[in-house]
Amino acid sequence: MRLKTERGISVKKKMLFVFNPRAGKGKIKAHLLDIVDTFNKSDYEVIIYATQKSRDAYEKAKEYADQVDLIVCSGGDGTLDEVVTGITQANSSVAVGYIPAGSTNDFANSLFMPKNMVEAAAGILEETPYFCDIGKFNNRTFAYIAAFGLFTDVAYETDQDLKNILGHVAYLLEGMRRLFDVQSFHMRIQSEDLDIEDDFIYGMITNSRSVGGFKQLTGKNVDMDDGLFEVTLITRPKNPLELQEIMTAVLMAEDNSNLIYSFKSSKITIDSSEDVHWTLDGEFGGVHKHVYIENRHQALKLYLKNTKKEQKLLKE
Repeated sequence: MRLKTERGISVKKKMLFVFNPRAGKGKIKAHLLDIVDTFNKSDYEVIIYATQKSRDAYEKAKEYADQVDLIVCSGGDGTLDEVVTGITQANSSVAVGYIPAGSTNDFANSLFMPKNMVEAAAGILEETPYFCDIGKFNNRTFAYIAAFGLFTDVAYETDQDLKNILGHVAYLLEGMRRLFDVQSFHMRIQSEDLDIEDDFIYGMITNSRSVGGFKQLTGKNVDMDDGLFEVTLITRPKNPLELQEIMTAVLMAEDNSNLIYSFKSSKITIDSSEDVHWTLDGEFGGVHKHVYIENRHQALKLYLKNTKKEQKLLKE
C-alpha cells in the first residue's frame, strides 16, 4: 500500500487517527495498540490524536484534511459528526474510516459496521468506498440526523459517565424525566411536495436506520445513498388518547397516524415563530427560527467493510 513519487521512490500513505478516549466506557483503550498495529501493517504512517475537549475532532480533521490520505475516527456519533464537518469545512474529499465506540452508534448500526473494533479497523483498510449522503443545515453539516423538540437535548445534556454506564437507556431515563414538560412549536414546513403549518412537539430529518439505539423509527425502506432524507414530524396531542396514538405509532414504527407527518425529501425549509433548539448528530446545533436543510447526495466517501449479505441489507 505504497505510493510512488515521480522519481520512483515509494512513500507511505498518511493517516490521521483521532479518537475520543471517553466514549463508550473508554473501551478503545483496550484495543488501541492492536488498531494502530493494524494500520501500520498496511503501510500507513499514522498520526494519532486523543480528543481533549469538544470540537477537537473537528479542528484536527479540518487541519489535516488536505495533508493525509485517510482520516479514521473512533468514538460516538458526535465524534463522527465533528470529523465530517471538519472535512466539509476544508472543502476536502479525503476518505473517512469510522470505528464505532459510542453508547448507541446509530450511524454505524445503520451501515452494519462490525462491532469488534479491530475488525472494523481491518475493514477500513480494504478501502471499499461507500458514498453516503450527508446533510447541510443552514451553514453547518450533519452526518445523519437533525432534530428538534421533545428529548432532543437529552443526547448532549446527559452526563458522559451515565451514558457509559447505561448506554442508550440513559437517554430514555433523562427523557422520561421531562415527559410532562412538553413544549410545542408553531411551524411552517415546506418541501418539494408539501407545505404544512401546525404545532409540533418533535421533528427529525434523518439519514439513518437507527435513532437513539432504536431501529426502524425512521421507516423500513431507508437508503443512505439515495439523495433523500426521511422526515418525521409529530404534532402536539390534544388529549391522552392522541398521545397514546402517537406513542403506539412510534413504538410500532407504523405510518398510520394523522398526528404524524412522515415523508421523504431532498430539501426542507422550516420557519418557526419562536427560537427552537436543534441537535445535530446528538450535539447541540444552535437556536434557530429559520432552518434550511439540504441533502448532499453521496458527499461522504467512507471506507468500510461490506459483505454481500450486508450490501443486500443496505438496499432492503
